[in-house]
Amino acid sequence: MGKDFLAVFDVQPGPSFGKLVAMLPVGDAAQAHHTNYAEPPDDVLYANDWLGNRTYVFDLHDPVHPRLVRKFGSVGALGYPHSFVYLPNGDTLATFQYSGGFNHAAGGLAEFDSHGRVVRTAAAAAPGHPNIRPYSLAIVPKLDRVVTSSADMMGAQVSHVAQVWRLSDLKLIKTMRLPPQFDWYDDTAADSSEPRVLTDGKTVLVPTFNCGLFVVRSLAGGDPTLQHVDDLGYRTCEVPVVVGGFLVEAAQSGHAIVSLDVSDPEHPHEVSRILLSPDEYPHWLALEPRGDRLVITGYGALDTKARFATVDRRTGKLTLESQTIDFMRAWPNGWHGSAMPHGVVFSNP
Repeated sequence: MGKDFLAVFDVQPGPSFGKLVAMLPVGDAAQAHHTNYAEPPDDVLYANDWLGNRTYVFDLHDPVHPRLVRKFGSVGALGYPHSFVYLPNGDTLATFQYSGGFNHAAGGLAEFDSHGRVVRTAAAAAPGHPNIRPYSLAIVPKLDRVVTSSADMMGAQVSHVAQVWRLSDLKLIKTMRLPPQFDWYDDTAADSSEPRVLTDGKTVLVPTFNCGLFVVRSLAGGDPTLQHVDDLGYRTCEVPVVVGGFLVEAAQSGHAIVSLDVSDPEHPHEVSRILLSPDEYPHWLALEPRGDRLVITGYGALDTKARFATVDRRTGKLTLESQTIDFMRAWPNGWHGSAMPHGVVFSNP
């Protein structure tokens, strides 16, 4: 069995690009998975091993010397945490897929303070919606709201909802059904994936894994709804990032990274696309803080490497860079072999 570990690489342009500068093994590996989508302002990063139901918390104040500060598994009945977002008050909010054991029932949310103590939890279960599995989340402090998606990591059931919560006390406000969108190939309203807040700080887009795109209407009120705004034309879409007025999406089925102009959220349109190799299936994107670089990880030939691209913040134009980081290498512990990167972030300046 391999090891879960945090790796730190130098990605500054120049001769040292790709140099491994630190490696911190933390435990036996089952499925190293999501981290925060960006390094939080306090430089404390959450990273989970999803199948192992283990989450590791790293102090990255000095990224050359990362420290493991704590780890945890289930929180009460909640288990298998998936995604993590830093809150303005310094806490961290996490989605948990299940409660009562592996794929037993809908999970919920848990909020941790800066010392890792549980502040509050909330259940996602809603009458009439047995297949809820909280996946990812977007926080909207301006409106005191959280939007969560619903998709089972194991694909054991299909979900057709997203949920809205009050941020201040995690009260569940509404479970919103995604308006049905069927075509000849697939149900693009199945399994909401990675909600994102646009730059106005109040508009939330909710993609699905089948590449539908929805906007949350009336988010500030007590009866929010979802409106279909686009079918991206692909059939597997993964982790996006917001860059100015653009949503950059990992279109896995198209071996592509796609930039959408979302300045008018009800009428998004593609402005740029880069194609990867036919054996590369992108999953994860992360944006350089105050920069224009993207890091890409995924599956297939991307199983063991990270690629990089740039995005023009004015036009949304994407450019694929030639540099890659290879995870088929010799490691400091004497192990020679492959590692599979998943959640990846740039360090803070």
